Amino acid sequence: MQDVEVIEDAHAAAAALDPVRARLLGELARPSSAAGLAARVGITRQKVNYHLRALEAHGLVELAEERRHGGLTERVLRATASSYVVSPAAVSAGAADPDASADHLSAGYLVALAGRVVREVGALARRAGASGGRLPTLTIDTRIGFRSAADRAAFADELTAAVLDLAARYHHDDGRPHRLVVAAHPVPEETP
Repeated sequence: MQDVEVIEDAHAAAAALDPVRARLLGELARPSSAAGLAARVGITRQKVNYHLRALEAHGLVELAEERRHGGLTERVLRATASSYVVSPAAVSAGAADPDASADHLSAGYLVALAGRVVREVGALARRAGASGGRLPTLTIDTRIGFRSAADRAAFADELTAAVLDLAARYHHDDGRPHRLVVAAHPVPEETP
């Protein structure tokens, strides 16, 4: 089971976002049969089977094992990932294109960049997983408190200079290209 799976297909996204199917996906973190799920979620086994077939058709659940009981075979399924993220590509082919925004300081540009990261890393992770490889990534996530807009601007200037200096030192035209995205946004207030 993957940690996170990026959903690129609109039909798979619709299946995963259906409230009943989303609940079944959550329940399938532990492999289960339709009968076991029906008892846990309180709907009939037939309806659970209907939803499981749709999820399986979109590759969101997979067969974990088959158990034989007399002349019957019980299928035990599991979710293909612990969690799912819907790629902007599932909405439209040109969704969240950062090149469409001229304002690189806007929230729209940041969201478009994040969407591109989801699309690209999702596709690369699928490819790496299919070949049995591991995708080399680097992630830095931290919080910083700025006392003033001037401090934030000075930090941005210094960070930009540092990143450009590092990029100039380590970039080689014949090297494998990597994308580096550095973003900052206010941390949302916690709501109870």
